[in-house]
Amino acid sequence: QLQLVESGGGLVQPGGSLRLSCAASGFTLSSYAIGWFRQAPGKEREGVSCISSRGFTINYADSVKGRFTISRDNAKNTVYLQMNSLKPEDTAIYYCAARMGRCSLWGPDFDSWGQGTQVTVSS
Repeated sequence: QLQLVESGGGLVQPGGSLRLSCAASGFTLSSYAIGWFRQAPGKEREGVSCISSRGFTINYADSVKGRFTISRDNAKNTVYLQMNSLKPEDTAIYYCAARMGRCSLWGPDFDSWGQGTQVTVSS
């Protein structure tokens, strides 16, 4: 089974920044597209961003465009989500997920998921 571990979440004030990491264990991430998703209380799961296996295709949800940046370092077997200008509505559990196909912001397209990391944006 593929193992993905998210880290980097925490409490941050509005306007602040966090960088989330998604690290693979037991397999190489270079063959997989990686998506970031989030789910807030009372809301549907939202696809946040996706990066293709080589990093040449990147997608963002409209809600985070211009504020979030996804990147990957296949040599480190890690994908990152840099989150800037954070807003209270960004508060959610953030998950990374892997799939063998093309980039997608639709959760059911993904085969393997991490455990999630909590991001709280509050003053």
